[in-house]
Amino acid sequence: MRLKSEIWVKAYVRRMSAGGHPSYVIRHGDDDAGAIYIRINRLDGTSALFGPAPSGLSGTETDRRWVMHFKGELRPDSEVDNYLEREHRTDPDLWLVEVESRDGQHGLEGWLSED
Repeated sequence: MRLKSEIWVKAYVRRMSAGGHPSYVIRHGDDDAGAIYIRINRLDGTSALFGPAPSGLSGTETDRRWVMHFKGELRPDSEVDNYLEREHRTDPDLWLVEVESRDGQHGLEGWLSED
């Protein structure tokens, strides 16, 4: 059984903030099952974006898994903003968490999809 989105987000924000990477809930989605997107803001005009792994990948039945968008590359903040706005129009229940991390730390080790 998966943790509710709200619980997962609160724990992630607390862990990242405690580790020296200020983290914020930018968009509050559905408390129970909203998709969660994580933006790693490098504070240099670029960001990395992680989103939910497709449901057909292994491990996604019981655990949250993540994939890095944009083929794993950093993108200009405006491009990430546009992508997230399109996603929000499609799924208004999504969450957006922003992490300020000049070094790119994302805290998702062990949760990234290998597929």
